[in-house]
Amino acid sequence: MAPLPRATPSNLAPYYEQKPSWRDCGVPGFQCATMKAPLDYAKPAEGDVRLAVARKKATGPGKRLGSLLVNPGGPGGSAVGYLQNFAGVGYPEKIRARYDMVAVDPRGVARSEPVECLDGREMDTYTQTDTTPDDERETGELVRAYKKFAEGCGADAPKLLRHVSTVETARDMDLLRAVLGDEKLKYVGASYGTLLGATYAGLFPDRVGRLVLDGAMDPSLPARQLNLEQTAGFETAFESFAKDCVRQTGCPLGGKGTPAGQVGKNLKTFFAELDARPIPTEDADGRELTESLATTGVIAAMYDEAAWRQLREALTSATKKKDGAGLLALSDSYYEREADGRYSNLMSANAAVNCLDLPAAFSSPDEVRAALPDFEKASPVFGEGLAWASLNCAYWPVHPSGEPHRIVADGASPIVVVGTVRDPATPYRWAEALAAQLSSGHLLTYDGDGHTAYNRGSACVDSAINAYLLRGTPPTDGKRCS
Repeated sequence: MAPLPRATPSNLAPYYEQKPSWRDCGVPGFQCATMKAPLDYAKPAEGDVRLAVARKKATGPGKRLGSLLVNPGGPGGSAVGYLQNFAGVGYPEKIRARYDMVAVDPRGVARSEPVECLDGREMDTYTQTDTTPDDERETGELVRAYKKFAEGCGADAPKLLRHVSTVETARDMDLLRAVLGDEKLKYVGASYGTLLGATYAGLFPDRVGRLVLDGAMDPSLPARQLNLEQTAGFETAFESFAKDCVRQTGCPLGGKGTPAGQVGKNLKTFFAELDARPIPTEDADGRELTESLATTGVIAAMYDEAAWRQLREALTSATKKKDGAGLLALSDSYYEREADGRYSNLMSANAAVNCLDLPAAFSSPDEVRAALPDFEKASPVFGEGLAWASLNCAYWPVHPSGEPHRIVADGASPIVVVGTVRDPATPYRWAEALAAQLSSGHLLTYDGDGHTAYNRGSACVDSAINAYLLRGTPPTDGKRCS
């Protein structure tokens, strides 16, 4: 990735010079504003996209260090929601004292002209679609579901859908830096937010301040390899859960001493039973627990080891009492489905960004079938379903604008890349790869479970990152925490 020219093009000057009009958000302590960005940076005269921004001003004491932009990942996660619900109140007090905490919902996400592919009822049907098809009929149903989803996105936002790439959102971040009056960007990005931060560094290395990339992605991977390695990540996380489960009294997937591989086989047997006969959930909309929803529920609990107890209880209810409510609740949390049947636009924006950033992992069901052995080797539990889930971009209405690439960011200030050893969604190898690509990358390793590491219970990780954010001193490259 080549950096952009240092001088701001004259046709972008009005965007860089805009002044935000801050107002009360309706959430105590937070202010909100709207920022304009060009829909197409190559042709700014062709229209704008309006981006929602929020901030919580530094509380003091101590000298203000500028703005600290945060992004929770996704792609498709609401950064404004993350700021108001967690970062703005849950980040360490000494960080919030010295920084204005800031977030912008990326283009196409949440409050920033959200892409909406399906309505609530349609999303219910979509999330229940069988992603482990047994025959041509079920394969056809899955393909039709992907096509309907893609067509809905295309109908909803035909212009915006071509301009929700990671590169464009990273450029929006630079606009926000200027609008806030900061000389350099200071940023904490988690998960996909690390790709945004690394992309920013590649485009604007001279404007990098203090960047923390937690739960790192590897931009050099093509979609198929990325999906395959993530599949292996979920298997690693499940094995960790399985070992913990059989140490507990009443593990629904095996008794004390049951090998993790057998725990996985027991779960697969349960999934197969659901495939043949879904179980009730007492859901107000009449949804039953299908194999696809149960699988999503289990995957959702892999993101945070604090959810393992909830997963054990949900699996116990489902396997022993034929009550799928617990697993359905976990699945709904993953999809950001509200009790009234409405969904956030997380899944719509997720596909919109991913399908634009990289060429599709697969172009046909036959290609998926050919790759199934690799995916099932990577994860005997989740491989088949995640392979078929990787077919979604094959039917996307917009051609991809990105491709795999390395990010070096020559000349950037030190960048902290954080990797968790048993991270399900962003495998540890990705953090190693990104830290090695970045000319100023410093790898911080957390030997633990769950997705990301900062503010998740490791005093070692937190102190290293806090010292960097407050004093600009990065941890020693290769530092390990537990």
